[in-house]
Amino acid sequence: MPERFFGHISGYPEGSWFESRAALAEVGLHRPLVAGISGTESEGADSIVLSGGYEDDEDLGNEIVYTGHGGRDQDTGRQVANQNLSRGNLALAKSKLQGLSVRVIRGSTHKSDYAPSTGYRYDGLYRVEDYWQERGRAGYYIWRYRLVKIVEDEISAFSRVTESSGAYSAPRRQETTILRIVRDTKQARRIKALYDYRCQVCGTRLESNAGPYAEAAHIRPLGIPHNGSDAINNLLCLCPNHHVLFDYGTFSIADDLSLLGIEGTLTIVMQHEIHIENLRYHREHYSPMQNESG
Repeated sequence: MPERFFGHISGYPEGSWFESRAALAEVGLHRPLVAGISGTESEGADSIVLSGGYEDDEDLGNEIVYTGHGGRDQDTGRQVANQNLSRGNLALAKSKLQGLSVRVIRGSTHKSDYAPSTGYRYDGLYRVEDYWQERGRAGYYIWRYRLVKIVEDEISAFSRVTESSGAYSAPRRQETTILRIVRDTKQARRIKALYDYRCQVCGTRLESNAGPYAEAAHIRPLGIPHNGSDAINNLLCLCPNHHVLFDYGTFSIADDLSLLGIEGTLTIVMQHEIHIENLRYHREHYSPMQNESG
């Protein structure tokens, strides 16, 4: 089986143009002839094609809000069912978790000012910064992915994984580094001080040789399309473990501050007023099933 390659394909720089999906597949830029996502649940996604298939896609050039696959009527193309976090959708989520780059190809049928006039164009490497679930325009749950273009000085190396290997070959080991941006704004420092650097979920206070450590977690994320605020009412003081679990929807928080998905109740001090709308936004977009059961 061919090797799955994460990164630029040698000989085909950004801006390379192709007449068809078959031509993309032939050089390895995007192997599926129909599917918009190339990848597997276990390895991650190495490329996507934007071709106008989903009405909820948003293309801002260096930032893309991409809609996952599934749930469309084969004849009309309309969304008629919820999407699942499986197959290509899970592959893109895996790329986020493992910090893998994704090749982005735009097709001429993609409804965007950034689409080529004909054929397909390779538009460089993007990273998956976030993924979540929400109700699309048709009223069904869809998976969304925020991809941000990688500038050249961010690309340190290409990553390879093997789709299959011989029966007697030794398994290949690959070290993956995941980079998480931890912000340290005035409000972030304030929320940590309010809780004396103790996690609001587990009460843990981490001590380093430079002092206590905690992380400020935004309930409703910053940036498009979420547009959360960098205010105290949209922040939590969490340990690194619970920050990651919260960001990826393993647990959420009910209006009464009880925890959904794990046991317990959120610790809260009088000086910290959380806006209920932010909690509801997180439940709706990151823990929708918990929101329905809660």
